[in-house]
Amino acid sequence: MDFETLSTWADEELQAVIKILPTDVKDAAQRCTISLEEKPGQRPADATLEGDELGLFQGTCLLDEPAPEELPEIRLFLTNIWEWTEQDEQDYRDEVGTTFLHELGHYLGWDEDDVNERGLE
Repeated sequence: MDFETLSTWADEELQAVIKILPTDVKDAAQRCTISLEEKPGQRPADATLEGDELGLFQGTCLLDEPAPEELPEIRLFLTNIWEWTEQDEQDYRDEVGTTFLHELGHYLGWDEDDVNERGLE
């Protein structure tokens, strides 16, 4: 599947998910940059990543009061999500939403246990 199509599907899913979030969570989500990338490894800091990640939150969580110049970022790795879902469009769309919510949870200050308790593992 080409990256342009994966990006279009991901963007559609993200818009749908953000639209139904509670207002306070939606406001938090809109303060994050969302980056759609093929795979991790494109940035110098990615050297510590495994390469099979579906998403990644980078920045300071809301609980730690990020400085205005520290833009929080949610990175979604679309080719990895596509491969993880065995190249099924609906599963891909669902996983984009789940991965986004997982990473958004980290921005909100949830640790892995908190995220898992909410079914976003």
